This record gives sequence, structure tokens and C-alpha cells, in this order.
Amino acid sequence: MMHAMILAAGRGERLRPLTDATPKPLLEVGGKPLIEHHLERLAEAGVRRVVINLGWLGEQISASLGTGDRFGLEIHYSPEPPGALETAGGIIQALPLLGSQPFLVIAGDILCDFRFSQLTSLANKAMAHLVMVPNPAHHPNGDFALENGWLKRTGPQRHTFSGIGLYRPAFFYHLTPGRRALRPVFESAIDQRQITASLHPGYWSDIGTPERLTEARRAWPAGTRTPGHDD
Repeated sequence: MMHAMILAAGRGERLRPLTDATPKPLLEVGGKPLIEHHLERLAEAGVRRVVINLGWLGEQISASLGTGDRFGLEIHYSPEPPGALETAGGIIQALPLLGSQPFLVIAGDILCDFRFSQLTSLANKAMAHLVMVPNPAHHPNGDFALENGWLKRTGPQRHTFSGIGLYRPAFFYHLTPGRRALRPVFESAIDQRQITASLHPGYWSDIGTPERLTEARRAWPAGTRTPGHDD
């Protein structure tokens, strides 16, 4: 059974003052906290164990979600020290909770209609598989390029990393614990041809500013499963 991790330890500086009293993943879109959209979709994809790393106001997240029973999930928490561990550091710390099989990682501050089952059924031929999206207006130059299904540092068309990925535990085994960003890990792995990727053309938003939060609430009103559809 595949496990998943939701990254929820960030401070949300650009969303202040909204995040002064509420952690980013508990900001509501579509009538529910951002993180609950992920939990519901993970449960639908057949995931049963979810690890959530905790940093800024993390006690609010654990108090809100509890053990995960109401989502049909088993939620475990990975508390981080003050200042958090950044993305790769947080994943490395949580590895003992994520098992020995490939696991999903989702950024807790995005909103996306991607179906996680597309990754849980993926016969991954690499150490990691990233979901990319078309570049949003606030990130026009993208992050990485795609070439025949492989992630490349550069290319004719660069895309933006969605914050959704599938990883083998061994992808992180060579890294020492502590504060560590994820992008340098990606770049090293790209050079070793270890990361495949695919492009998701559907709805995606990085809820990084009050303006983008407002846009997401407009696009994804309460009671809808996907943006613009009353389903």
C-alpha cells in the first residue's frame, strides 16, 4: 500500500497577516482547508497512510485533522524544530514513517485537480517522477524542461514543478539529516538521469499570496469537486 506525505511546515511569510494566526494548509478554499482537498483525493487514490510534517502553528493542523479517521486515513505527524527543515530535510526526517516502497509527496499550499491515482499506478522507471504544470504568470520562466519523459535542467520549453511527486526512498538515502532544500537534490539527480516527469494541463494554483488565495476561492467555490464544475 502506497504512503504519502503532505508538506505543511512552512511559515507562509508572503501570506501574512493571514498566516500569523493560521497555518497555510488550514486556509480555506472551496469551503474547506487546503490540506483537506489533498487528504480526500489521497483516500480516493487508495492511499491509507499519510505523514504530515509540522512547523509553524503545527499544533493547529494536528488538532484539526486528528488521526485521520474521518478521511479514511491513518495520519502520522513529523514535528520539525523551529525554523523547519526545508523540503528535502523534512522528507528525510519523515522517511522512517514512509516505508520501503515509493511514496507520494504533495505541497500543502497548492490546489490542484490532479488525480493522485495516476501516480499510484505508475510503473516508475526512475528514482523519482515529478508532476509539472504550465508556467503561471508569477513564474513565467518555469523550473525544468521535459525531454521524452525525462526531466532536464534546460530545454526549449521549461515548465513549473507542481509540488507533486513520487519518490523511491532510496532517492534520499545518500543525504544527511538536517535543513536541506529540494531543488539542489533535483539538479544532482537530473544530471544522473534519475527523474522522469509528466505535464498536468489541468487546474493548479500555488496559494502563495493573498491575491492568489482570492483567485483560487473564485475558481473553486464551495461544493465543487473541480474548478468551474458543480459536480
